[in-house]
Amino acid sequence: QVQVVESGGGLVQAGGSLRLSCAASGRTFSIYGMGWFRQAPGKEREFAAGISARDGTTTYADSVKGRFTISRDNVKNTVYLQMNSLKPEDTAVYYCAGGQSSLIPITTLAVAAWGQGTQVTVSS
Repeated sequence: QVQVVESGGGLVQAGGSLRLSCAASGRTFSIYGMGWFRQAPGKEREFAAGISARDGTTTYADSVKGRFTISRDNVKNTVYLQMNSLKPEDTAVYYCAGGQSSLIPITTLAVAAWGQGTQVTVSS
């Protein structure tokens, strides 16, 4: 059974940076795509960033493109989300997502495992 655990959320001022980490266990990490989703109060969970297994291809939501960077370390079984130039609208609970295949899990239907979520709050 795959498990993913996030860490690194917190409170930051607008324009600041945070790095989220997600440690995975329970399956061969390197052959599965990974992603980050987020959910703001009163809104649906949405895709933010993802990285494939085979060649490390990355994909970003338009709202975070150019500010967020996803990466993975297949030795440490960890995926990261570096968030720069944060905005108040980035405030949300961020969830790490383990994909069902080597492809990037762009939708919630493509996710095999969710983390418990970590709160990111950006103050104006």
